[in-house]
Amino acid sequence: MTEPAKPKIIFVYNADSGVFNLLSDIAHKMFSPQTYACNLCALTHSNFGMKKEWKEYLDSLENPLEFLHADEFTGKYKSEKVNLPAIFIEENGALKPVAVADQINESKSIGDLKSIINNKLRRA
Repeated sequence: MTEPAKPKIIFVYNADSGVFNLLSDIAHKMFSPQTYACNLCALTHSNFGMKKEWKEYLDSLENPLEFLHADEFTGKYKSEKVNLPAIFIEENGALKPVAVADQINESKSIGDLKSIINNKLRRA
């Protein structure tokens, strides 16, 4: 008998998609990091892309992954009104929170994010 498919983990950044927004976000992180609105991005990405520690962690997960910006998330999940950033598990079309904005914004390191995700996956 085959194992059931692992639920998808959805990471939602508190930033909109697009080149202009990307350049604006990079500048904001460089010149005023303490006021940057997306701690998920701030912790997991440098100005040049995804941090190695985060990429290695994501590669170790057996779950499918999806990464969405705020505008992409609201376009795909129209009924969902949540504070961002957020991380969800999608099972049978339903979103279940893994980490809400307060938890992510209180995180100080990639290790903190990994602990939140690992604890939730163990319980799932």
